[in-house]
Amino acid sequence: MSTVRDRVLTRGARGLGALICLLLALLGAVWIVRDLALARHGTDVWWAWLGEAPRPREFTAWATSALDPLLVLGALAAAVTALRTAVTASVATGALLSVATATVLLRTPLVWTLNAGWLQGLDGGLIGRARWTAVVELVLAVALLAVVAAGRRTGGGSGRHTGRRPRALPDVAPSAYGVVHAAPHAAEPGAPGRPHKGAAVTAAVLLAAAALAVVGWEVHWWLVLGGDVYRKGLLGDASVFRAMLEPPVHWHPAALALLALAAATAALRRASWARPAVAGAAALLLGHGTVVLAAAVHTGTAGRFAALPTEAQLELATAAFLVVAGLTTLILAGRPGVPDAARDADEVRAYGSAPGEARPPHAPPPPSTLPPGW
Repeated sequence: MSTVRDRVLTRGARGLGALICLLLALLGAVWIVRDLALARHGTDVWWAWLGEAPRPREFTAWATSALDPLLVLGALAAAVTALRTAVTASVATGALLSVATATVLLRTPLVWTLNAGWLQGLDGGLIGRARWTAVVELVLAVALLAVVAAGRRTGGGSGRHTGRRPRALPDVAPSAYGVVHAAPHAAEPGAPGRPHKGAAVTAAVLLAAAALAVVGWEVHWWLVLGGDVYRKGLLGDASVFRAMLEPPVHWHPAALALLALAAATAALRRASWARPAVAGAAALLLGHGTVVLAAAVHTGTAGRFAALPTEAQLELATAAFLVVAGLTTLILAGRPGVPDAARDADEVRAYGSAPGEARPPHAPPPPSTLPPGW
């Protein structure tokens, strides 16, 4: 039996990656707590995340959007995944890479939007702290990518990464008799942890369809608004400013589409790190669609769906599709991947109980006459 060789994370890289993820989660949580402390009512922050404009108790601006709790939860989940010894190293790698990539894509525009001269009337110190938060998060994300790249080594297919290649055992007839280590000839080939074919194809199709739907709306807004106005919504402008740590209104869906397409490609290739990447993209799409639907329910727009203009109906239908596709893909990503064949080979069973088993060299030969009822 041949062993799949893969690039896996060392224990030190896992620990350092988990620490960086915890720091990213802490930075986001601090700003969420700041908004909750300044809210007149606890629900004001939620309504602000839905796109309404309740004012904080002080003359200031909201710092967070509905994206921030998703990034905090994603960083915490990646930290837990990296520290768990039960998961394969490829899954830990995918979780760390997903957090780093999402942080880079969604925080990059804050470097220039929080340094623009049109943010007049807001506390300069507060804007500076928000900008430095974005810069620190970007530095941590780049450091996380470097940790994953530098902390990879060649290891065996086993999730324990002992580097020991399981010994091939000679095959015998199904009527053999004794105790051996099972040789999983029927095990699915490939790196352990990668998605099964059916789940991978389904997830790839749903993510690609969701990404194309988001891109289609961005093309629509570019044609309706014109290039100059759309560029302001893509790169940031005072007219579309809603929260300090929120990416520009058109940058956000564009980044989600890129993440979804990248995850769909990984799923279609059945990469060993595809499942956490798919889960991250699906969670962001699910959150994006949920916010639109929740706002429509709150304002009563959803109850008047039949009377809405065609454009509004299509927008709500797209949001509903993102919710369904994101939730379905998230469930598919949570299913176990390809099992570790090397670990299964350590199971002790009676040889001869199933086809594909082998007798070890020092095992006693089978009896010439099998026991009654064998």
